[in-house]
Parts: sequence; structure tokens; C-alpha cells
Amino acid sequence: MGLLLSVRPGRGCTVLEVRGELDMATSPQLREGLQRLVDAGDRQVVVDLAGVGFMDSSGLGALVLMFKALREVGGRLCLAAVQPAVRTVLTVTSVDRVIPVYDGVRAAEAGAPATNHVAGD
Repeated sequence: MGLLLSVRPGRGCTVLEVRGELDMATSPQLREGLQRLVDAGDRQVVVDLAGVGFMDSSGLGALVLMFKALREVGGRLCLAAVQPAVRTVLTVTSVDRVIPVYDGVRAAEAGAPATNHVAGD
């Protein structure tokens, strides 16, 4: 099964909803979806992982890569609604100490800066 990505505006951010398994076959799709947001000028991105029950190291790598890409342009990436199996991967690898993880999208939106500022605005 493939990965389903959907984008919606959040409060002061862009929310990327992810559904499916994040593995070697689907992680490029996640990375490309996040890169499209960065290229479009989005700087505050919340990745909603409520629909992801499994993530391997390639999914983890895609998230870390895009976290760094957003940070380099003055942006922010955070994770929301992380399922227990995925949270375990984040904790064991200490990625949860680098990428902010919130219980839900609302909490992540509240933790984001008030505006989705694009450089040059």
C-alpha cells in the first residue's frame, strides 16, 4: 500500500497529514511532499502522523532531512499525533530530542510561531 499525503492550512502553519507505512518504499514520497512545501514557501510545517502505524529508518531519515532543510531556511518542522510504535523509533534514536513531538495537531499549532512567515514578505 502506498502513502497518502494531504496538505491543509493550520493555525499559523501548514499541516501535512500522512497515512500509511513509512518505509523504504514510501519515504521518498514523504520527502518529496515535504520538499514541495518548502519550495512553495511554507516555513512552519506540522507533520500529522496519526495515520502512520509503522516507520523504519528510511522514514526517520526523510523526516530528519526535511527538518534540517526547513531549519536552513529559517523554518520549523514538528510532528503530531505520533502512534506508539513510531514514537518508540523516535525515542530509541533520540530524534524526539531534536524534532519537536506533540500529542496532537492542535498542540503543535499552539507551539508554532504565530505566523507562517515567508522570507521576503
